Amino acid sequence: MNLTPGKLAGMKAVSNDRGVIAAAAMDQRGSLQKSLAKEKGSTVSDSMMEEFKILVSEVLTPHASAILLDPEWGLPASKRRAKNAGLLLAYEKTGYDKTGPGRLGDLLDHWSARRLKEAGADCIKILLYYTPFDPKDVNDKKHAWVERLGDECRANDIPFFLEFVVYEEGVDEKGFDFSKKKPKAVIEAMREFTKDRYGVDVMKVEVPINMKFVEGTKSYKGEKAYSRQEAMKHFQEAAAVATKPFIYLSAGVSNAEFTESLELAAESGVKFNGVLCGRATWKDGIPIYAKHGANAFRKWLEDEGVKNINNVNDRLKAATSWYSIYGVEPALAHV
Repeated sequence: MNLTPGKLAGMKAVSNDRGVIAAAAMDQRGSLQKSLAKEKGSTVSDSMMEEFKILVSEVLTPHASAILLDPEWGLPASKRRAKNAGLLLAYEKTGYDKTGPGRLGDLLDHWSARRLKEAGADCIKILLYYTPFDPKDVNDKKHAWVERLGDECRANDIPFFLEFVVYEEGVDEKGFDFSKKKPKAVIEAMREFTKDRYGVDVMKVEVPINMKFVEGTKSYKGEKAYSRQEAMKHFQEAAAVATKPFIYLSAGVSNAEFTESLELAAESGVKFNGVLCGRATWKDGIPIYAKHGANAFRKWLEDEGVKNINNVNDRLKAATSWYSIYGVEPALAHV
């Protein structure tokens, strides 16, 4: 599989010199607003959302290969990123349609792949809530939606990153019961969207297990859904279905839990191609910003935030380059 010139340039822009994607994520919108408002005890203005994102971008991008932002509040932050860091922009609205089944997503009204590229995006990211257990009619709509997005990114010669988050209606996705179903959901989602018809260049995926239920890990909370060996097998099975590069998302877990899951991925021998890691680096700073303001948050980021991102970067020594998947010669990758 070869990449077109625009897609190759975009992929290089968001990768480090090893061809690994070590990206920070700061495209949270509705969830960030709610968390800040809860800590602050009042509404959160647009300027506060912008300022929070600017601070994360300024302090963390010197330690990242790229940052993922949204075009609603994130464009000022995109101008303040480090010169070494590429830019991914989110194309979907925050949240999902709650009026019907299937958690259907929607695109931002005033944006297109062309406009995101004109705004400086090296790559475009879409979030999709997905489960293979949904009715065929629901998933057919989602498949068609992703096909359209893949075609739009192809037409604009820009890489398409598809992030899928697995779920089940009426179930706690962070709970024990869902942890038993999660491996199959992640594996089947990866199997589907690695198909060429979707035009996905990089899959942004969840780790296929919930670390809190893996016996013998530091994250283990005492209720066993899988042994360590079973968990490793799930990592291997998910990786085995992928024909496109894939990177792990942190899914809101703590820095310690996310780094341990990357260690387990490495121990499993899977060839993952990096991370797009958001809340595991900066979420503990939300109360600092809400209660003590920008300067206190900057200090926290410079200390704890940088430690958090470096913890993740240390685990990326086990990640492998996407070059070989797309037939790029490492020697020519930076030409």
